[in-house]
Amino acid sequence: MSSYELRVSSNGQVSIPAEVRRRWQASRVLVIDKGDRIIVRPIPPDPIGAVLGKYAGGPSSDELRRVAREEESEQEGTR
Repeated sequence: MSSYELRVSSNGQVSIPAEVRRRWQASRVLVIDKGDRIIVRPIPPDPIGAVLGKYAGGPSSDELRRVAREEESEQEGTR
């Protein structure tokens, strides 16, 4: 992990170092304001395509709904 001290211009702009831009290979970033800090994350050119394989092999939405219904039934039975 690297740290960089960046100067904020009078227009509120910062320049991301070339080394980081090359590693991210992104032309857009998401800035998340956490109150006491910000997070800058690269946005992939195709955000939907970037997550398609990420959840492969996980439970289906039908399976997740079935589990949720079972948990609700158990909770109602204990009341």
